Amino acid sequence: MSLRKMLQQDTILLAPGIFDALGMILVENAGFDAAYLSVASLAYTRHGSPDIGLVTMTEVAETVSLIRERSEMPLIVDADTGYGNAINTQRTVKLFERCGASMIQLEDQSFPKRCGHLRDKSVIPAKEMTGKLKAALDARRSSDTLIIARTDAVASEGLESTLERAEHYLETGIDVLFVEALTSSGQMRLVNERFSPRIPLMANMVEGGKTPLMSSQELEEIGYSLVIFPGGYVRATAKLATRYFESLKKNGTTEPFLEEMLNFNQLQSLLGTDEILNQGKGYE
Repeated sequence: MSLRKMLQQDTILLAPGIFDALGMILVENAGFDAAYLSVASLAYTRHGSPDIGLVTMTEVAETVSLIRERSEMPLIVDADTGYGNAINTQRTVKLFERCGASMIQLEDQSFPKRCGHLRDKSVIPAKEMTGKLKAALDARRSSDTLIIARTDAVASEGLESTLERAEHYLETGIDVLFVEALTSSGQMRLVNERFSPRIPLMANMVEGGKTPLMSSQELEEIGYSLVIFPGGYVRATAKLATRYFESLKKNGTTEPFLEEMLNFNQLQSLLGTDEILNQGKGYE
C-alpha cells in the first residue's frame, strides 16, 4: 500500500526513526509499515555531532540508496531546509526521489538549521518557503512521492502566526503538514481542529523534547494521521552500547553481556546472509 493510501486510513501511521539500512531491516521485521530517515540521527551517529545543519544532501542521498538496496518499505526522508533556495530544493527532491524516498520533509528554518527542539531557531519568510514548496512539488516525477511541509515558527513567532504560515503552505498543494515543537496537548488539539479535516498532520515525538510524549493511540484520538519517533533508535542504541563498552572494559570479555547481544549466527540470520550467498551461486 502506498503512503498516500496509508494516510487516508482511519488508523494513525507510526514510522520509527532510523539512520541506516540495518535499522530499516529491524523496523520491517518488527512489523511496521514505514520508517523515517532522521537527519538528526545521521548527525548523532555518522558525525558524532548534534543536529545543527552539518549533514549534507549527498550524505542523506547515499543513506537512502543504501537503505533501498535492502528494503522496498515506504521511507519518509528528512530533507532539512532543502539545502538552499527553491532551485536547490528542486535538486534535492529530484535526487532523493531517484534514490528511493517515498515522502520528503522540508522545513522553513533558516540555514544552518538546528534540531526543532533546540533553542534559538530562526525561520525564513513565509513567502520564501511557499516558493520552495511549490518548487518541490514541481520537481517530483511521481505524485506518489509525497511532500511534507514543516514549520518551526512556534518558538520565534508564536502559535497564531505559525498557523497563518501553515495556511499559506497548505495552499501550495502539499501532501502533509507538520507543525514542529508544539509545547502542550492544547496546542496540538488546536492545530488539529484547524487543519486535520483538510490535510494529514504529522506529529514528532522526541523523548525529553518540547512536545509532550504521547502514544500513537493518543495522537490518533487528537486527529494526527502520522507520527514519527525519529531519535528513539539512537537513544536506545547509545544506552545499550554504553553498558556494553562498560562491561567489556570491566571484564575484558563480552561473555557477561552475551544475553544482551546477537551472536554471530543470529546476526547472519537477521541479515539474510545465506539467501544472499545462494543468490550469488545462481550466477556461477
